[in-house]
Amino acid sequence: QVQLVESGGYSVQGGGSLRLSCAASGYTISNYCMGWFRQAPGKEREGVAFIGATTYADSVKGRFTLSQDNAKNTLYLEMSNLKPEDTGTYYCVAEPRASECYSGSWFYNHWGQGTRVTVSS
Repeated sequence: QVQLVESGGYSVQGGGSLRLSCAASGYTISNYCMGWFRQAPGKEREGVAFIGATTYADSVKGRFTLSQDNAKNTLYLEMSNLKPEDTGTYYCVAEPRASECYSGSWFYNHWGQGTRVTVSS
C-alpha cells in the first residue's frame, strides 16, 4: 500500500528557507512520478514541482529545488527566499511511472496528508 508522509512545514519569516520531506512507503520512488502541490486558504490547489520530467511552477523557479534520496525512499523540496505567497499546505503526490510524468492533479492518485508552511512578511 502506497503511503506518503510529509514533514518539515513550519512558520518562517520572509526570506527564510525550509526543506520539506516526503517519506514514501509501499513502493520504490525511482519507479514513480512524484511531486508537490500546495493550497493556500481560499485559493485553488497549485502544482509546485514535479520529478520525472522535472518541472517547476513559474512562481517558484530559482527558489525551490527538488531532490530525492532513493536509499531513504524520500522526496525533498528545498525552499529558499520564501515569500508570504508561498504560504499554504503542501502535499506530496505519487503515481506509478508508466511512460510520461505529468504535472496535473488529475494524474496523481496517491496524496499525502499535507504539511503546513506559513511565511510571514
